[in-house]
Amino acid sequence: MNRSGDNLLLLKGLEEEVYGGTPDGHTVPLSQQVAAELADYATEPDGRNIELRTDPHREYEQVIGELMDRRRRLRRFLEDLGGYTLIPGASLSLGPTDRFFISEPDNPYYQFIRDTYGTNVVTASSHINIGVDDPETLVRAYRLIRCEAPLFLALSAASPFLDGRVTGYHSTRWHLFPKTPTEVPLFEHHNHFIAWIKAKLVDGSMQNPRHLWLSVRPNGPASPCELNRLELRVFDRLFDPTHLTAVSALLEGRVWQVIEDPQLDPLIQSNLPAGTRHDDLIALVAANEQAAARSSLEAELRHWQDGRKISAGQWIEQLLEQVEPTAEAHGFDRLLAPIRQLLQEGNPAQRWLRRHGAGDSPQTIIQEDMVTMTQQDFVCRDTVC
Repeated sequence: MNRSGDNLLLLKGLEEEVYGGTPDGHTVPLSQQVAAELADYATEPDGRNIELRTDPHREYEQVIGELMDRRRRLRRFLEDLGGYTLIPGASLSLGPTDRFFISEPDNPYYQFIRDTYGTNVVTASSHINIGVDDPETLVRAYRLIRCEAPLFLALSAASPFLDGRVTGYHSTRWHLFPKTPTEVPLFEHHNHFIAWIKAKLVDGSMQNPRHLWLSVRPNGPASPCELNRLELRVFDRLFDPTHLTAVSALLEGRVWQVIEDPQLDPLIQSNLPAGTRHDDLIALVAANEQAAARSSLEAELRHWQDGRKISAGQWIEQLLEQVEPTAEAHGFDRLLAPIRQLLQEGNPAQRWLRRHGAGDSPQTIIQEDMVTMTQQDFVCRDTVC
C-alpha cells in the first residue's frame, strides 16, 4: 500500500491450522515431521493439524505475502516428504473421525485435549489477530466483535462435510467445536478479564490462559495481564488470499471504529433491557453462532442493537457500508471489495454444497479443489492478488 504509518494501519497477523495429507484427500499425521524440520511451523494436539503463522505487520501486502510464502514452503516440504499436499476445508471432510492421532504423546495438555474432546477439536481454521495496545479499548473491541462474530463465521464457512458425508451444517467445525468454558461473559473491563481467567484456572475450567476457546478473545504475550491483540477464532477457513484479506480488512475497520468511538459498545448502545442486557446479549450471540454454523450467509440472525431479525448477508452488507468510510480514511478501502463477491457467489461451503446438489461427491469436490488451491498458492505470490 502507498499510504502507511502508525496512524493509518494497525498491526495484524494471521494464523492457519491446515491439514496435510494424500492427493486423494485423506489426512495424514505429519505435523511432528514438519515442526522438527521447519521454523515457524508448530504442532497441534492431533498430528493431522499443522500450524503456520505470520509475524505482525501493518501492511496487508506484507502479511499476505508472508502467509503465502509459508504455505508454499510447507507445500514443497510435504511434496518432498512423500508426495503429500494440503487439504481444503475446515473439518475432517473425508475422515476418519474415530481416531485421534496425538502429535506429542508425552505432552500432558495434548493428552487432556485428546481425552476430553476427542476429534471434535481436529479442525482447520484461520485466526485473524488485530493489534490493540490499550487493554480497555481491547476489551471493548472484544465485546463488539463477539456480538458480530457470527458474521465472520458466515463469510468463512468451509466445513459442510464430515467422514465423506453432508452434515446439514455449513460450518460443521463450529457446530462441533467445544467452546470452553461453556459460559464466557462480555467482560466489563480488563480487571474483570484478569479476575475471571484466574478464577477459571483455579476451579479447573481452564488448563491454562490459552484454554479459552470462544469466537474471539483478548490475547497477548502474557494473558490475561499483558494483552496486545484481538484474536478472531470463529473463522472457518478462506483459502483464497483476496477473500482472507478482505475479511481481515473488515475486522480491522471495525476495530478502528471502536478506537475512534468510545460509545461503540453493545453494553452501551444495545436497546435490549438494561437490567438483563448482558445475559440477553450472551444468549443472542450463542443462538446467532449456531444459526450461522448451520446456514452461514443464509442464516436468520438477531441484531445486537435491538434484537431484530436480519439475514447474515444483509447484516454484512450494512456493516460494509458502515466500515467503508473508516477504511477509506485509513487507506485500505479497496481491499474490502471481494466481500461482495463472497456475498454474491457464496462461501466455500455454499459452493461445495451446490456442487454436491448437482451430483458431485464430497470426495470429488475435495480432490478437485486441492488442485485449484495448489495452483492458487503458487500464482498469488508477493502481492494481495
